[in-house]
Amino acid sequence: MAKTYQYCVAENWGKGFIDHVESTKITFTGFPGNVWQVPAYNKHANLWIAKVAGVAKTKDEAQAIVDAEVTAAQTAWDNNNVEGETNEQKVDRLGDRPADITLTE
Repeated sequence: MAKTYQYCVAENWGKGFIDHVESTKITFTGFPGNVWQVPAYNKHANLWIAKVAGVAKTKDEAQAIVDAEVTAAQTAWDNNNVEGETNEQKVDRLGDRPADITLTE
């Protein structure tokens, strides 16, 4: 089965990281840990990865990076308690607990 997406790690530096022309030619999805999902077998995506000095990752490597970031965020959320606060109040204060993320091929 041919893969649909490829993954890379690249730090988003802000304006110009994804320019207007790129955003019309490529579907980008960002994940925790500076992991980016772009179409596989796409010359525009490959050029963008080179432009941002992205480091290619397999799906499993990218998943491990995302898992580590999500686990850290979940642990921080779990440990951010105020004495006497209900779970509902905690959600109001912090938002929902970070959810697990599963990458697709």
